[in-house]
Amino acid sequence: MPRHAETRELPYTPEQMFDLVADIGRYAEFLPWVQAMRIRSNDGTIVVADMVVGFKSLRERFTSRVTLDRPLSVHVDYVDGPLKYLKNDWAFRAAPGGCAVDFSVDFEFKNKMFEALAGMVFHEAFRRMVGAFEERAAAIYGRGEKHLSP
Repeated sequence: MPRHAETRELPYTPEQMFDLVADIGRYAEFLPWVQAMRIRSNDGTIVVADMVVGFKSLRERFTSRVTLDRPLSVHVDYVDGPLKYLKNDWAFRAAPGGCAVDFSVDFEFKNKMFEALAGMVFHEAFRRMVGAFEERAAAIYGRGEKHLSP
């Protein structure tokens, strides 16, 4: 699978964006294709969670271990599911007018049919996903520079 990476500059603090991404239990409320989330464990630094994703008649469950380093980064490691591997990273840094959010993901399905289907929409799907986090930030924190204070 190809790797997808992008950076977005947003009018929020790194702490605000970290908190939004780290709120894993709420992903089903706003992320496209996420149908359910279940937190298995959370010690404040390491979260183990199950994510059910679906598109049309396809539905899969993934288990991931998420490492939280507030307010700098969120790192996701694959534990179990239909993938060979998954590497997903978020980094948050102060930037003029807010923060820069660096997002990267790289994964490969075990099933070649899923691999082919995902390959057709890979980059657009992840652009939509990052956009969903941006819209969620606007819904929670408001829009514009007046929301820069933590």
